[in-house]
Amino acid sequence: MESKQKKAIEIKTNLHPRNKHKFNYDFEALINANTSLSKFVHINQYGKETIDFFDTEAVKSLNKSLLMYFYGVSNWDVPKGYLCPPIPGRADYIHHVADLLATCNKGIVPTTNKIKVLDIGVGANCVYPIIGNHEYGWSFIGSEIDAISMASAKQNAKFYKPKLNFIEFILQTKSKDVFHGILKRDACIDLTICNPPFHASAEEANKGTQRKIKNLKGKQAVNEEVNFAGQSNELWCKGGEARFVKDMIYESRNFGANCIWFTTLISKESNLKQVYKILQDVKALRVETIDMQHGQKSTRIVAWTFQDEKQMQERIQKKWRLT
Repeated sequence: MESKQKKAIEIKTNLHPRNKHKFNYDFEALINANTSLSKFVHINQYGKETIDFFDTEAVKSLNKSLLMYFYGVSNWDVPKGYLCPPIPGRADYIHHVADLLATCNKGIVPTTNKIKVLDIGVGANCVYPIIGNHEYGWSFIGSEIDAISMASAKQNAKFYKPKLNFIEFILQTKSKDVFHGILKRDACIDLTICNPPFHASAEEANKGTQRKIKNLKGKQAVNEEVNFAGQSNELWCKGGEARFVKDMIYESRNFGANCIWFTTLISKESNLKQVYKILQDVKALRVETIDMQHGQKSTRIVAWTFQDEKQMQERIQKKWRLT
């Protein structure tokens, strides 16, 4: 095992400063948290401990270890074939939107369960709410259109012991709606987060997966089972990311008084021009773009609000009651 001192030097500088995963994985500690991880850990050609990130079970076991060790989860799982997200990237999103809320609060990140966050498409993993509550004490609404995903998310939430009632789950019965059916007219939330479906069809999703595999491991890996799993609602929808985000932005107009900040991940940089145009069309008062770099992948968060500074402060003073 590498020494703690050596590990501390190896910092992933591209991650948020508060991200617990900015250091290389401490496999000794992670195995202590979840002994089943040990069978997946090996020494690579550079003499470092690692796992095979193309092995779905290995990645799932690593995720379970990270959630147990860092976030107080006693157990965690997702059904076979459902999305098993990278924990460091999910944590980065949470930390960056925490900084966004701090811009409304004299630079101080609010750490209270009075902060209510809507996770659009919480997924079977329930990772965003677990990290958000553990790091900042926020409460969540988890919306989902897939009943199996919701059942799994509920189970994972039960394994998160610190705050048993930190999240409310709502099944979205109309696939074309994002906020309608989830938020009531008198709803009062502070933030929305979303990791939208990336591809426009199952065929495009499959081609994207194969292209990613070839880039990372070579053509011989095409027929292997790798950790790019996910159901249709997780990976693709009609029109892909561009269409999903477009519809979400237009619908967000109807809930501008209900929420301080709407946010979403935008994976394709080429979609930004259209996103900015739509935000201009709906007369968003402020738009922010937060760039993120996870390994070789570049992505970004786009955030928008329909509230001016006075409205934000009135809302904060009334709802947050922070000093």
